[in-house]
Amino acid sequence: MLSRRRFSKGAALAGAASLMPKMAGATDMTNARAAGFHLPAEDDPHARTFMQWPVSRRVHPDPVFLGMVQQAIADIANAIAEFEPVVMLMDASHERAARRRLSDAVEVWDVPTDDLWARDSGPMFVVDGQGGLAVSYLNFNGWGGKQVHRHDGAIARRIAEIMQLELFDNGLVGEPGGVETDGHGTLIAHESSWVNPNRNTGSRAEVERLLLDAVGADKMIWAPGIAGADITDYHIDALARFVAPGTILIQMPEHIVPDDPWSKAAFETHDILAAATDSRGEPLELVVLPEPLDVRVDGPEFVASYVNYYVCNGAVIAAGFGDREADAMARETLADLYPKREIVMLDVDPVGEVGGGIHCATREQPAV
Repeated sequence: MLSRRRFSKGAALAGAASLMPKMAGATDMTNARAAGFHLPAEDDPHARTFMQWPVSRRVHPDPVFLGMVQQAIADIANAIAEFEPVVMLMDASHERAARRRLSDAVEVWDVPTDDLWARDSGPMFVVDGQGGLAVSYLNFNGWGGKQVHRHDGAIARRIAEIMQLELFDNGLVGEPGGVETDGHGTLIAHESSWVNPNRNTGSRAEVERLLLDAVGADKMIWAPGIAGADITDYHIDALARFVAPGTILIQMPEHIVPDDPWSKAAFETHDILAAATDSRGEPLELVVLPEPLDVRVDGPEFVASYVNYYVCNGAVIAAGFGDREADAMARETLADLYPKREIVMLDVDPVGEVGGGIHCATREQPAV
């Protein structure tokens, strides 16, 4: 079993040329911001949710565990489908088997996939506030060439073609799961996921300009993160999420553990965000959620992130991990932060075992 926290060279791309990152800022192409588009907040109304069906045996060599991961993805899709339309992307050859797990409410589109991470390889939709919808393309390269992505690397462009949407590409390389937006001009991210030669060779200032242009935002708040500790180089959506402009939910350990770089990085990010202001010049309020301790899956690679939830129309779809007290506190906190939405908590441990969560597995299409 491979995990995004401990990835295998066996899952990396073959061929040195395909591992080379694009030069950040090498070309001056049309970008979303220049055209008046931006990435809206996740809690804005959706037209649908996109997800990806995991099938690659190079990524998931154990067929039994692959079936468990597929069931977890089906459980997430079926839960979301109670609230809004869901499209599952997969090669048509897999549909018959997948239908045994998927609700009839889940639509299937014939778009080949490798793995499940729709947040990163799926289309990042942007809007212009006047009914316009487009895709801002981030040149997904398998998290810096760490995993095969022959199909996943083509998904965003393929969806733009199917939906006949304009596609913006300013040369930036990365994953939408590595940046959080309040939908009103402010971004937060870990430098390790962006200012990294496995994705972009430009300076932080150059990468920041491209990221602001791609997302259509005005201000960037960086925290260092951790490079090389997991396949994503520490996506921020497992740690901190915008709930609303000026409000961030962050999951924190009790204290820094000397031999645990994740705990050190969490406190570092917390302190940077606590001292920062957003695009309006307003300070950020941080709502702290404790980590679960008594979880069903015990291991350093397991991602037990309550903040890696997904906001859909009328609901918040979140993971529970078996820690009765922490699960209850997470549910209560999410209910307080999203008072008009139903809180649905799922056991999707296989997704945590491969290094991600519900947010990582979903991609919203904004309603326009």
